[in-house]
Amino acid sequence: MAAPPPPPPPREPTARLADVISSYRPTKLFRPSKPDTSTTSLDFDDQGELLLTACDDESLQLYNCREGKHVKTLFSKKYGAHLARFTHHQQSVLYASTKGDDTIRYLSTHDNQYLRYFRAHTARVTSLSLSPANDTFLSSSLDNTVQLWSLNTPNPTGKLELHAPYLTAFDASATVMAIASPTTSSILLYDVRQYDKAPFATFDTLELEKTYTPSSVGRGWTTLEMANDGKSILLGTSGAGHFLLDAFDGHLKAFCVRPKGPTGRIAPGTSSPEAEKSGIAGQGDVCLSPDGRYVVGGGGQDSLCIWDALAAPTTTSDPANGAAVKKPLHPQWELEAKGPAAVVAFNPRLNLCVSADREVVFWVPDRNAMVE
Repeated sequence: MAAPPPPPPPREPTARLADVISSYRPTKLFRPSKPDTSTTSLDFDDQGELLLTACDDESLQLYNCREGKHVKTLFSKKYGAHLARFTHHQQSVLYASTKGDDTIRYLSTHDNQYLRYFRAHTARVTSLSLSPANDTFLSSSLDNTVQLWSLNTPNPTGKLELHAPYLTAFDASATVMAIASPTTSSILLYDVRQYDKAPFATFDTLELEKTYTPSSVGRGWTTLEMANDGKSILLGTSGAGHFLLDAFDGHLKAFCVRPKGPTGRIAPGTSSPEAEKSGIAGQGDVCLSPDGRYVVGGGGQDSLCIWDALAAPTTTSDPANGAAVKKPLHPQWELEAKGPAAVVAFNPRLNLCVSADREVVFWVPDRNAMVE
């Protein structure tokens, strides 16, 4: 009679993010095959098992998050690749072309075959956002349109014509879609079921920009993310810091300042000699933690900053006009990194954060660094 199979290994105990966030340390580093290759986007699948990256050498890279291993390289030499996103199927991804045309491509990672092409944009795609509930996704572009799509059909199911709508996002309930336009200093919120109607809320950020980022008013927006708890909207910038806004009325909850400055990636829609010289795109160097409490982002060339949204900054008076303004929120922790965290993403299921520039770095809690 055969011996019974061994019992499965015990599951690791679940740890609250608040108990371990300060102990994150870089534990795994993946170098590209070519030393001058940069990662431009990061995304996790729904289960948090896999990481997908796009690189400026026209490649897509797949990593196993649990095992900490590189899994596969897929090339898109003819069209380039940026803003790579998992669909709700682990072996199907979307990404934007960077050359040849402005088509969005739907790819099977199993056999490296295209499943569908989404053609409507006439200029570079600046944002791709997949609905958390179904196969709907949003795309925005330098052609001043936002297209609403379904993975099941090659034609758009809806279209909005707006001025410089460079960033998009869905909320966790998939009922609200947000569109950010840096040129008009506004964030528009739409009911997904009535996207063809006027936005039900518009947040004007002009005065906030004049106060906190006066040298980059109307430009330099890199990230738009709605918190899983539905309470906050993160607006990341390529400047001195990031805006954490109330999702209901748009008031400023915190301006997350980074003392060591930005990480150097260009923002969508940026047109300047410096941008042309750099030429390295990104999806923003900041994100929200899954619980919505922490803002995690790059700081200068050698650190990962963590801001605690519960550490509410106090209010002071603007010396210019006496108006009440919030003091900037400084990082609660600055974690040492080997290089810039130019692109940052937080795993939705595991206690894992990933940052990237030329190397891809996995950050996990270090038990020896935890404070009892």
